[in-house]
Amino acid sequence: MAAGRTHLQDLADSIPTIIAGARIVREFEGVMVRLSDRTNLAEGTGDKWNEISLSKLSAQGVTETTELNNPQKLQDTLFTVEPTVVGVQTIITDKTMRRISKKVAAKIGVLAQSAIQRKKDSDGLTLLDTATTSLGGAGTTMHDGLISAAMSRILGNTTERGVGPVYTVLHPFQLKDIQDQITTGIGTYAIPSGLTEEVFRRGFSGSLYNTEVFTDGNITIDSATDSKGGVFAKEAVVLVDGFGPKVETDRLIRYGGGANELIIYDEYAFGERSAGNWMYEIYTDTTAPTA
Repeated sequence: MAAGRTHLQDLADSIPTIIAGARIVREFEGVMVRLSDRTNLAEGTGDKWNEISLSKLSAQGVTETTELNNPQKLQDTLFTVEPTVVGVQTIITDKTMRRISKKVAAKIGVLAQSAIQRKKDSDGLTLLDTATTSLGGAGTTMHDGLISAAMSRILGNTTERGVGPVYTVLHPFQLKDIQDQITTGIGTYAIPSGLTEEVFRRGFSGSLYNTEVFTDGNITIDSATDSKGGVFAKEAVVLVDGFGPKVETDRLIRYGGGANELIIYDEYAFGERSAGNWMYEIYTDTTAPTA
């Protein structure tokens, strides 16, 4: 038996824990799916998506005395992308669903779909790492010249000229270096009007060297704090969808007093069209900014 006045902490064991809200840990939405040249593998057309490209022919001058005897051979090249299946599975017992907050239960399905979308975006970013040519290098500070060079090489490619739109995809830390280029000197000089002022107020967004610039935080930072983004024509990155997202459910009545199984499947693959001509890797330092 205790003597004295009763305060809240004296009855701490009697205070119920009530979940007032629930949220999903925020993640990067990703950009590769919407920046790709997207197509579908139709049912009944095999397990690979195939596209033929025909090589250029050569023409020659002809005078009145020329007897044309220089036939040009048609040559084709096959480009193939084979979609593969990815999935995410959850099994939740009936007891768990009865005990957890309804606010938490309502978020579970969204988590699974987000996992599929993150996987899809990451696979698109992985394609950038396979580019034939890498600009920059480990430890290189990101700068605008890398984007300018990539854009010029895409549009001026002598093997096969690229066409727009052209996209730049960078880690947010890489874009920070571009912003610093534009706003250099603000600490000791009056802020000039125009682009520098806009970047100082809102950060950089929009176009650079006629490429649309996007950031994607799903880009991996390696152990040396370097990352690989890219500059590419939309036609370079092909996303082939197979059967598309589908949801499968099942009752596991013998497991844990009963449980629900949820599986989400998707089938897709990324491929590089005109490999080596329309896509360039941007490989630079991505140390976390401190100033």
